[in-house]
Amino acid sequence: MIAILLGQVAGLVRGILVARAFGASPELDAFVAANRVSETLFLLVAGGALGSAFIPMFAGLLAKDDKIAAWRLASSIANAVTLTLSLLALLLAFLAPQVVHYTLGLSNDPKIFALTISLLRIQLVSAVLFGLGGLIVGILNAHQIFLIPALTPAMYQVGIIFGAVVLSPTMGIHGLAWGVVIGALLYLLVLLPTLFKQKGSYTFTLDFHNPNTRQVFLLMGPRLLGVAVVQLNFWVNLNLASQMTEGSIVGLSYGFSLMLMAQAVIAQSVAIAVMPTFSAQHALGQNDALRSSLASTLRGVILLALPASVGLILLREPLISLLYQRGKFDGQDTQIVAWALLWYAAGMVGHSIMEILTRAFYAQHDTKTPVIIGVVAMGLNVIFSILFAKIFASIGWMPHGGLALANSLATALEAAALFIVMRKRLNGIEGKQILNGLAFSTLGALFMSLIIFGWLYLGKNLSVWVLTPLGVILGGGIYFTALWVLRVPELQYLASGVLRWLKNR
Repeated sequence: MIAILLGQVAGLVRGILVARAFGASPELDAFVAANRVSETLFLLVAGGALGSAFIPMFAGLLAKDDKIAAWRLASSIANAVTLTLSLLALLLAFLAPQVVHYTLGLSNDPKIFALTISLLRIQLVSAVLFGLGGLIVGILNAHQIFLIPALTPAMYQVGIIFGAVVLSPTMGIHGLAWGVVIGALLYLLVLLPTLFKQKGSYTFTLDFHNPNTRQVFLLMGPRLLGVAVVQLNFWVNLNLASQMTEGSIVGLSYGFSLMLMAQAVIAQSVAIAVMPTFSAQHALGQNDALRSSLASTLRGVILLALPASVGLILLREPLISLLYQRGKFDGQDTQIVAWALLWYAAGMVGHSIMEILTRAFYAQHDTKTPVIIGVVAMGLNVIFSILFAKIFASIGWMPHGGLALANSLATALEAAALFIVMRKRLNGIEGKQILNGLAFSTLGALFMSLIIFGWLYLGKNLSVWVLTPLGVILGGGIYFTALWVLRVPELQYLASGVLRWLKNR
């Protein structure tokens, strides 16, 4: 969690520097749109689809002490991923004008159209590097190694920061695109020393006849469809936002990134760490342990996600002003981003719960159920996006907020459906304990909200440099004090663990 927080802080610094240099400009819109293409390519081939299929198989083989089969599987998948991504990147580079014209919706301005094509072709290189790096992350996570893999996002942000600070003054927005490539290379290189320490054997083969390899590809199939649907939704939003107020694409990107920053620290870090445990428990037939692990994980995540959601909603404007409002990023840009963050933050709990539940399904070698539910949810997301954007526009609200609300609502419905199915599969998930945790968190968040409201009213004339940090400290302090008074077990465990650590020191 600390390592992921470091990566998110690096991403925050990146965002501040990029915002100062480019603001919510059409050029940055073009960069964000082009980056979506390379990100989609990576996610389709080697991102969520590969992680959900490869890690359970690889971890299961390690749990059974079959290291030879495990490393042969890793070699086959690495070769297949690198070859596939390289060929697809070349194809997309050739078809870049058609991709930008028909999917990204940035063809009205010839200058921006040409710029987006150029940026897209540069950033496609990063997809290949991320593909191989993502597989290595899975290998290390299966070995219960989390620190180094969790530091890789920070290295990626360092590359973009280098592009923004060193390259952009002379190369403009193209410097930012090359920063993405440099960051992807650093992402891969930082993993290699730890990978080599595992002393695995590499085989130059695709080995499609290997039953373990075939099983990974079979598991990837449904998840690949799910990732495609999610990315399709992002592309629909990108196309819709390109027809809205200038800067709407950047507003959605920055708002989603801020929500994702908190969600990554709270839920992604836990999900990454717990998935190998889920996988091993399933492989060994320990269903009671799996049920208990899942319930305690969900409860802990809710206790952190709910106050984070409320805090982002209440402090969104001073927070964004503090972080980004300088250089070319002005007050209007702050309003655009804050409006998106308001509606994205409302979905924080849903995003966090879904992050954990999907890992539990993947650990059971079930990629179909999350995909079926995800396809329905993302279909609703597209419908909600079109509907809410029109409703927001009709009542005089900035319509890009409707796109963010659509995402939050669809994700909440998806998380609820996943929970219901998993509860039935495991014959319960200790629901009473989870509900108790939700009740404690809601009560603490209510007290926190009252304090933050009062602070914002009393400190309305203060500088954001004072208003925002003290608002976070006051709100967080009241929330955790309330949990302590309510004697929430997780807080007691944490305090006991810290005291034991200090005593041993």
